[in-house]
Amino acid sequence: MSAARIFIPVIALLIGGWFVFDGTRALTVGDFLTAKTGPRSGQLGPWSLLVAKAGINPRGTLIKSVHLALGLLWLTGLVLFFLRPDLGRWVLLTSSVCSLWYLPLGTVLAIIEMALLLVPIVRTPK
Repeated sequence: MSAARIFIPVIALLIGGWFVFDGTRALTVGDFLTAKTGPRSGQLGPWSLLVAKAGINPRGTLIKSVHLALGLLWLTGLVLFFLRPDLGRWVLLTSSVCSLWYLPLGTVLAIIEMALLLVPIVRTPK
């Protein structure tokens, strides 16, 4: 098994799991998880500045729902990657592209995921 076939599900689980957790938490508790102390106490990540510049409230229900939906898309892609690899690859590629706005860590992991999914060895049957 190639390293790509190991890292692809790990990245999908990390990003998808985080989006589902933080989106669900934000929808139920009222806000995203933020630092409780320090200079960034209560602040969202750099992604929120990008979202705000697009005219969307980073703490609004829309973005909370986007987090949850995008997380579910990632996790669906993860399951499909094992059950129907060709379809799973496309769902994970779509998830990666849709996650590029989540600066900084989500962007980096999404780019790594896209690169791994496009490696020829991943596209060939096991």
